[in-house]
Amino acid sequence: MAIEYREWRDGDDLALLEIWGGPETAQARQFRGALAVSSNGGNGTPWRRCIVAEDVVDGVGIPVAAGVVYEASLHPERLWAYIEVARDHRRNGIGATLLAMLRREAGHAPSGVTKLRAKVEPGTPGAAFAEAAGLAPIQRSRLVIVEPGALRLPVFPDKDHGGRPIDGENAGSDIVMDLATGSVELTDVVGRYYTSIHGWDSPGVLSVGQVQKLFLDELTGAHGAIVLRAQPESAFGQGVAPSRKGRIRAFAVSYAAPAGPDDAPQTEVGTGPDTPTDVFVGHEPSLAADDAAEAVRDMLALIAYQHPVMLELDDSMAALRAAVEPLLAGGKARLAGAETLVVSD
Repeated sequence: MAIEYREWRDGDDLALLEIWGGPETAQARQFRGALAVSSNGGNGTPWRRCIVAEDVVDGVGIPVAAGVVYEASLHPERLWAYIEVARDHRRNGIGATLLAMLRREAGHAPSGVTKLRAKVEPGTPGAAFAEAAGLAPIQRSRLVIVEPGALRLPVFPDKDHGGRPIDGENAGSDIVMDLATGSVELTDVVGRYYTSIHGWDSPGVLSVGQVQKLFLDELTGAHGAIVLRAQPESAFGQGVAPSRKGRIRAFAVSYAAPAGPDDAPQTEVGTGPDTPTDVFVGHEPSLAADDAAEAVRDMLALIAYQHPVMLELDDSMAALRAAVEPLLAGGKARLAGAETLVVSD
């Protein structure tokens, strides 16, 4: 077996698909799309280096593996990396050679960033390769489906409803409100929440436009939002009728299609009336831990009252974990696919 390495060329994707077959994991499905012609960046195109390994037989090179490293505008402190080797060519040092070449190329990234990150599924050859290469987990992510009625509906001390539970049919009080996805107030809290749960891999400074594009734009599939507010306040002191809305404590954005940033994990859960609604649930990041956990739990109870919902659960989402992990343990929620580990050097 004679292996030679070269830059990616147009048409390599089709040649490799014939050798690789279908993707083995969700990560492979996602990152195969990143394999493309190398770029020096600019004009909205990220800096990228992509290398192909060919098995040369009788002077003819057959692509059997490829690797890519590229800059990301979101989470710019690391470079994304992905390597895939045909099953019958593994354990021959091809992946290790590609990784060494990608590391060398990373040293020339315009940003000066050299740390790599990748996504793997536990227990797979990719995870074993990453571990052997010195890449360690920095985050775990799970897709979770919460079953209808998994949580008891909250009771709010709201005069509009006499302290009764508020569900989807009588929402609209001063505490539970529908909000347009274009709302500046919603955009602000969503952006700050996303930043707060990514201290392990900073997204950088997010503008209002970026938050809209990533989470709330029509192209993301966002088609509705509900917020849970604190008690209405009065600008004239206690004992006076409320004159302004309470601040947002928790939010839930629903999507008609898989949501979130381009690098978010995806799954196929089918279609039909019992198909879970994809939601992004979060909270005002300045809330105390107990208050945040309560707000998120109340929000989850409301949106999963009659229909199942699917959400992404990262280990860094402390308040959401406090609500969801007991449901997983009690069989009232289930995983939708395998876990994803983000690994880095």
